[in-house]
Amino acid sequence: MAKPLLEFTDKGIYCAQGKFYIDPWKPVDDAVITHAHADHAYWGHINYLAHHLSKEVLFYRLGEINLRTVEYGETVTKNGVHISMYPAGHVIGSAQIRVEYKGVVWVVSGDYKTDDDGISTPFEPVKCHHFISECTFGMPVYSWKPQAEIFTDVNNWWHTNVDNGVATVIVGYSLGKAQRILQNLDLSIGKVYTHGVIENTNEALRRNGVILNPTERITPESSKEEVRKGIILAPPSSVGTPWMRKFGPYSFGYCSGWMALRGAKRRRAADRGFIMSDHADWNGLVSAIDATGCECVYLTHGYTASFTRYLNEIGFNAREVHTLYGGEEEDAVVTENEEKQETSELPKQEKVLSFGEDLGEAKKEDAQ
Repeated sequence: MAKPLLEFTDKGIYCAQGKFYIDPWKPVDDAVITHAHADHAYWGHINYLAHHLSKEVLFYRLGEINLRTVEYGETVTKNGVHISMYPAGHVIGSAQIRVEYKGVVWVVSGDYKTDDDGISTPFEPVKCHHFISECTFGMPVYSWKPQAEIFTDVNNWWHTNVDNGVATVIVGYSLGKAQRILQNLDLSIGKVYTHGVIENTNEALRRNGVILNPTERITPESSKEEVRKGIILAPPSSVGTPWMRKFGPYSFGYCSGWMALRGAKRRRAADRGFIMSDHADWNGLVSAIDATGCECVYLTHGYTASFTRYLNEIGFNAREVHTLYGGEEEDAVVTENEEKQETSELPKQEKVLSFGEDLGEAKKEDAQ
């Protein structure tokens, strides 16, 4: 049986024909990067290839790396293997990696969402034979509201806080969610003040030509009274710190897909929980996979066991694989016990492909 074009190895997803890796987590010579989150873009590779809107954020996070950037749809060829990038809709600059050799097409989606957030280039389905997909929120309980409804709630909450003389702190991840929140706030209510980690990311994106709404960095010299009149955009790492407490009394809102679970808001001591994720929900995952027309789908991180079982039951050829993805952008991770309490009982574990296992042989074995 012919060797598959892409393999799962202990360094990452590898293309032996092209001699490159996609989102490798150990140092390699040639790395193709789907997006700049730290669980997909590691330091230490000799050469990097990414979408051009990831350029300045990658430099900010990784230093002066040897980076080549391309536009969506532009093709780079390595030893006869054609590599191109298509919008993933996850965060600004995120891309699905299309890999083609002798008519066989694989797509590595990285992380993605199918809803247009108004700041990231919207997700675009890519036809392929093999599709590698996340399933961070691959359970039916995860169903996102329209974005307009979410931000109506956010802006009404902010406005009420201002009327009551209470400061407003809204928490979201520094790359992706922070910019999404920023672009959808009603700035007639007040100014947007930012934690340094978020403002550093905003500045990198602005250097890349991304137009963002105005923000003001919070520094030791910032007037507490003025900051409390606006809205404070902060990363999850600031929750419960002296930095946040100094703006009290405040109302604290947490933005995460995990807020769909009962008790998630309470466990994070938030006054408000906004169900907002930069990952696809259950319906988004199923529709995205179906739109590829793929013969096989490989699920890399999230509810892999249960989602694999479901896809196989409805007619897909799905496999579960081990990777090191999923460790950064949705940081309010629930525990195993919380999952079992708040979602339906997880189905029996499906076969998991180990690092380096031949995908063709796995498929053959399962058919027996």
